[in-house]
Amino acid sequence: MILVTGADGFIGSHLVDLLIRNKLKVRALVNYNSFNNYGWLEDKKYLKNNFLEIISGDIRDQNFCNNLTKGINKIFHLAALIAIPHSYISTESYIDTNIKGTYNICNAAMLSKVKKFYHISTSEVYGSAQYTPIDESHPFQPQSPYSATKISADAMALSFYYSYNFPITVLRLFNTYGPRQSARAIIPTIITQLLKNSKGISLGNTKTIRDFNYVNDQCKIMYDLSCKRDLYGQTINIGSGVGVSIEVLLNKIFEISKKKKKIIKSKERLRPSKSEVTELICDNSKLKTIINNPRFISLDKGLNKTFNWFKQYENIRKYKYNKYNT
Repeated sequence: MILVTGADGFIGSHLVDLLIRNKLKVRALVNYNSFNNYGWLEDKKYLKNNFLEIISGDIRDQNFCNNLTKGINKIFHLAALIAIPHSYISTESYIDTNIKGTYNICNAAMLSKVKKFYHISTSEVYGSAQYTPIDESHPFQPQSPYSATKISADAMALSFYYSYNFPITVLRLFNTYGPRQSARAIIPTIITQLLKNSKGISLGNTKTIRDFNYVNDQCKIMYDLSCKRDLYGQTINIGSGVGVSIEVLLNKIFEISKKKKKIIKSKERLRPSKSEVTELICDNSKLKTIINNPRFISLDKGLNKTFNWFKQYENIRKYKYNKYNT
């Protein structure tokens, strides 16, 4: 059985989709809440799926993690707090979840003798690029409390490999986008404001450059890597290697939507100047030595799929977008 932590979230739910389509038994950890809501797994196609077991809980609890990992062969660890603006004002919760939570799940997995563990990281750990494209040897720069906790979580996970020879691999994702993504992220921020009756689109810095990757491609690559041997103790970047500025991204979405609105510069959407990450472009050379010709669909095609999903989403009028974007 495969355990996916953070299975109720954006990337986690798509990974669950992929695994159960391949008829693999999955234990999906969703964050416990008083509404007993399973996030993106709150649907009868999941609730009645024989390949899926949904468990509510919290990775901050060691005893819970010990029980969660029993009978598990492989783990994809995605559970984390990820909103960068919120990490400025709620740092301790990020420390508890991203660092202590990672320790708890790693420790439980080791005690349960899990055979493979994939810790999902983020390109934010690199900070503003000192050189591009960014390879796995690029220095870390903790330019936000969020990135600092992810750097620490990566180190915690790898320490289990070096200290206990536990089979851990770090998979470092560059910017992921697609259906179900939180409206705090830049692409849903633009799309939801376009689809709603807003006078303009409120954005922060539009000069930054990112390597955008469609969520289904990222999940397929993660799964393909998990089928390989001898990757323990390694870190692998996952990204297309194509950098796009927010300005260019914005114009692509305007073209797809056949709508255009004025841009409203919002101070609330700007990171502190030293915290702004200006450029993230993946060097995927290592990935290509492991997987022959990893698939990344074009940004235009991925944006089309994403825009159409948001446009058709039945609750788009209730789809909340945050006044902050990452």
